[in-house]
Amino acid sequence: MSEIEAAVREIAEEMRVRPDRGAVATYIPELGRVDPGQFAIAVATKDGEVIAAGDCNTPFSIQSVSKVFTLTLALGMMGDVVWQRVGREPSGSPFNSIVQLEFEKGRPRNPFINAGAISVTDLILSKYQPREALGEILRFLQYLADDDAIYIDEAVAASEQRTGYSNRALANFMKAFGTVTGTVDYTLGVYFHHCAIAMTVRQLARAGSFLAHLGRDPVTGFSVVSAERARRINAVMLTCGHYDGSGEFAYRVGLPGKSGVGGGILAIAPGKASIAVWSPGLDASGNSHLGRIALEKLTQRMGWSVFGA
Repeated sequence: MSEIEAAVREIAEEMRVRPDRGAVATYIPELGRVDPGQFAIAVATKDGEVIAAGDCNTPFSIQSVSKVFTLTLALGMMGDVVWQRVGREPSGSPFNSIVQLEFEKGRPRNPFINAGAISVTDLILSKYQPREALGEILRFLQYLADDDAIYIDEAVAASEQRTGYSNRALANFMKAFGTVTGTVDYTLGVYFHHCAIAMTVRQLARAGSFLAHLGRDPVTGFSVVSAERARRINAVMLTCGHYDGSGEFAYRVGLPGKSGVGGGILAIAPGKASIAVWSPGLDASGNSHLGRIALEKLTQRMGWSVFGA
């Protein structure tokens, strides 16, 4: 058994029996029904192997982890024009804050808070009709993971649409400032649906592999993005990927990462591996409680922090 395999198995077992599991995201009713006792971890290595343990074959709603992939798509379509719509600075505020958006006159602080991701979704819709845009996002993830089984959980999407009042407020506020230019209902419909994409940690780790290897898929060798763009996406993940908990995640884990309120986290160890963890219970900032702990243990054991072993 390799060192990575041993680490993954031992961490999964430790997380399985921990009593402190955080709280599920009840503000989206469908997510509130998920069993908080679940945990999964997967590591996609540079030779294409995926090492996984725990509930690693159980699909979950990736929620805001999808924002990494919509940002990648938007940058491919529009280039640096994206940064005219959204910033690249940490928010220091909750992911759904409208106070910050008002202070900054409708320009979201970064593409990973809700307002920023809604604006990025609106940019994608400037090139596609809603169904086409959603199909493009889903196909992109299926391609990256080399798995057509990835799907949109319609029950989660419907649950978000029924209860997404704060996101509607954000979108309409940005519409007034021109950072959303299309039809608000269409933009939100696509946003809710790409957040409701369901994946396993195996699929998610595989999909994020290009960010660990200078923009190239380590299995096929295909260039998904340039090396420079991969570095910059990773930089924004490191500083902004965990909302107002981004500094704590960087301090403890030391890797670029993006979390979602479904309990998933995608983390990137540049040149080494793409890692996905999932545990539905969240901390006060909306990030997976056990997911962060597991990643901290893994990076310490493997010496993978970008700040040194």
